[in-house]
Order: sequence, then structure tokens, then C-alpha cells
Amino acid sequence: MRGVGGCNSAFFSILKEKMRDRTESMKQWLGWMEWLDRWGYITAGLSLLVLGMLIFAHSWFAFLVSATQKAGLLVAGLKLLNDLLLVIILLELFRTVVRFLQTEILALEPYLAVGIIACTRRILTGSAELSHLPEVTNELFNRYLMDVGVNVAVIMVLIIAVFLIRKRPDHATGPIPTTARADKF
Repeated sequence: MRGVGGCNSAFFSILKEKMRDRTESMKQWLGWMEWLDRWGYITAGLSLLVLGMLIFAHSWFAFLVSATQKAGLLVAGLKLLNDLLLVIILLELFRTVVRFLQTEILALEPYLAVGIIACTRRILTGSAELSHLPEVTNELFNRYLMDVGVNVAVIMVLIIAVFLIRKRPDHATGPIPTTARADKF
């Protein structure tokens, strides 16, 4: 009987060693995945920043060219405003990525701000498009009013969401970690 107990002990020690090896292997894989995830965020953030800068430069160039041609200052200004709001959206997303890389916490409020800016941009774009049409039919005008109404409703919901987030008690405003780190396994 003693031999059987010794076999069980040897079996369990081998099993324990294999589990330890698997755990170490898993930690290595998770470390690599976390490293790749971080670099994915870094490259996406840099892409947002570069794209924002390129759109900014191109928008001002297009504004200067259009303002001096027959398109006129109003049309060029509305196009510039639309493009600048897009740049603000890209920069807000970039800032969110930077904050996430610093804290490893994904905040909700910047996304709400992006939604508000995007809806405002859509309202301004729609009104600019409508104001430059030679003739506006009732159907087109009603579609425009529906579009504006939906965007205003979305803006109001997003503003209420921002208000509620800011009114949370301090203990509830704590960030929610997005992932568990590999070294915590």
C-alpha cells in the first residue's frame, strides 16, 4: 500500500509541475498580448493625431482657395467649420487614447462629447446644404426637419448623460478597469 501512496505523491508532484509550467507559459503569452494591445493603442492614437493635423492643414488650404474663388466666403466658411469640428472629434478621440494609456481606464465622458460634437456637426452641415439649394421641396424640408429633430434629441440625451455622470457620488466615479493585467494572474 505504501508504494501506491508514493506513486500518487509522485503523480501529483508531476501534475503540479506541469500546471506551474502552463501558468508561466500563460503569463508570457498574456504579457505579449498586453504589449501588442498597448502598441495597438499607441499606433491608433498617433494615426488619429496625424489624420487630424492633415485634415486641419487641408481644410485651411481649401478655405483660402475657395474663399477667393466664386464659391464665396460663406460656403468656404461653412466647409471649414465642418472640417474643424471633425478635427476636434479626432483630437478628442486621441486624448481619450492617451488617457487610457496613462491610466488603463476607459472613461465614458469623452465619447459622449464626441457624440455631441458629431450631432452638432451634422446639424450645421445639413443646414448649409439646404441653404445652398436653388429650390427646396416640402419633402426635402421635412426630411431636414426630421434630421435636425433627431440630432437635437440625441444631443439632449447625451447632455443629460454627461450631467448624470458628473453628478455621481465620488465613490461611484472611480474608473472601471478595461482588462486585467497579465502580472495579476
